Amino acid sequence: MAHVPVLTKELLDLLDVQPDSRVVDCTFGGGGHAEAVAADLGPEGLLIACDQDPIAEDFYLTLKESLRCPSRFHRGNFTDALAHLLDGGFSATHIYMDLGVSSMQIDTPDRGFSYSYDAPLDMRMDPSLPVTAADILNAWSETSLTELFSRYGEERYSRRISRAVVARRSSVPYRRTSELVDTIKGAIPTPARFGAGNPARRVFQALRIEVNDELNSLKRALPEAFALLESGGVMAVISFHSLEDRIVKEFFAGKARACTCPPDFPVCICGGRATGEIIASKAVTPSTRELEINPRSSSAKLRALRKL
Repeated sequence: MAHVPVLTKELLDLLDVQPDSRVVDCTFGGGGHAEAVAADLGPEGLLIACDQDPIAEDFYLTLKESLRCPSRFHRGNFTDALAHLLDGGFSATHIYMDLGVSSMQIDTPDRGFSYSYDAPLDMRMDPSLPVTAADILNAWSETSLTELFSRYGEERYSRRISRAVVARRSSVPYRRTSELVDTIKGAIPTPARFGAGNPARRVFQALRIEVNDELNSLKRALPEAFALLESGGVMAVISFHSLEDRIVKEFFAGKARACTCPPDFPVCICGGRATGEIIASKAVTPSTRELEINPRSSSAKLRALRKL
């Protein structure tokens, strides 16, 4: 499947980029959002693209000459990229993140992100990361795997699956995605194999999040992004599962909250002021038309915050 950026029109509407804006794309991926944003920038604007995946840099180099604005690419985790920009005294008018795994990663079989292909159990967005999904499956205890599948995958059969993983690896270590899919299908009750979606999706999500330290990276990146943003600037985040969305929602709510006193205080004594304004009161989700064109957008949620 070709790369299809999610919620592009809605993102552009919330960002409201001007020709002289200074924009940071934290998760360049295949460049779909960046190309749309760059169309609203002029020669006096700037687009900074960031991504930890070396393939994303190849996409950027292919796209660079067609952009209407100056641009540059920062290879690395967006947390590090934002900190680097902040240390350098840079300020942005707009920052956005498109979280989760991209279509270019899912549809490259040898990356091991998809349960639909037989491939090495890798799942690293940055190939230089030290730990693969296979490493986790072959080394972690049953208790740790159970907790991982439950916390990051919200998998109801996490204990059964972990027990089956440990039993299988005692004779043959995990190397391929198909081996894990077979284990999952064999561990869960028969009716659960035929429910909505592939029964392996939650375990694959949990492993991918752990391998790439996705949630901790997001927790570190949000304050860095907000600090990098100039007054009146906008940051937007597209998330794809409840764990990500909850982190973003709580961070934005905290910035939009004036009083930071404990809830049991009878009156406010902190004298606090809100430092941000939530632009859309509810998360923006894909239209029916977008869902028809791009079924992978079904879980996407877009939130935006303006810095006061």
